[in-house]
Amino acid sequence: MNWIVTSGLMVFGSVLLYLTVRKSSILKFPTQFNNLAMFLIPLITYLFIGISAGISYTVTNNYLVVFALVAFFLMYLPNITSLKSIEIAPNPGYSLVISKSYVVFTTLISYLLLNGELSNKKIVAILFIIAFSGLITIDPKKTKETSSKLWLPYTLYSFFGWGLLSLSIKYFSLQGFSTLASLTYLYTFVSAYILLEIYFRRINLAINYVSLKYFLLIGMFSSLFNYYNFYSVSIAPNVGYVNAINAASISIVTILSIIFFKDDFSLRKIIGVFGVTAGLLLLLT
Repeated sequence: MNWIVTSGLMVFGSVLLYLTVRKSSILKFPTQFNNLAMFLIPLITYLFIGISAGISYTVTNNYLVVFALVAFFLMYLPNITSLKSIEIAPNPGYSLVISKSYVVFTTLISYLLLNGELSNKKIVAILFIIAFSGLITIDPKKTKETSSKLWLPYTLYSFFGWGLLSLSIKYFSLQGFSTLASLTYLYTFVSAYILLEIYFRRINLAINYVSLKYFLLIGMFSSLFNYYNFYSVSIAPNVGYVNAINAASISIVTILSIIFFKDDFSLRKIIGVFGVTAGLLLLLT
């Protein structure tokens, strides 16, 4: 499969994952519950598939340390800082748009350091996607007074964390690591960090039939999304293209959230959805 097809599968998994996590949040399951599902279930899945397929997991101690550091600083912490910045920002959309703009960072770095392709048309397409995503995510009605100025540093950490993670994925593939091997090592460490957080913070996950159902669904959709995200990044002509498609999935999420969760659908969001769609079409042609 080429990178456009695999990116499409990534978007499919991303949308299903977001909607399921949204429902889980409505049911008041702890954030750590969602995080654990998003990493532990995929870890088990990737490990099972990798062993069945005879994937090599041979790694030196130096690379093992690198995987541990990437997992902590570029996966675990950016997720925490993103959630925190959304919580304390004057408007949640400000945080989301800034953190998602890491696509510009990865596009340029991929072009400058990893021999990624780049054209004026692709640049315009990416800027279209980011700009119109702002119309979708920034809701003027949700702007509030805030005494904390930390939301911006938190957001910037997520920006660079996710950007460097995407570049790290490309780096691992260039070093000969398969997508499954990289995912397995990274998800092992992140799952361990989340379990330690749950233990030390004495968080009750309240496992029952309903929570277990959502735990498995979140894990399944996370497995689909992250595998094709990692794989698409490893084969795409520029890391930023995959990141842009991932960011563009917000338009699909917006429409489905209106259908399933009765979210507000204003003229601003309609324009945003059409703008993001136009940018995506420009990127893929």
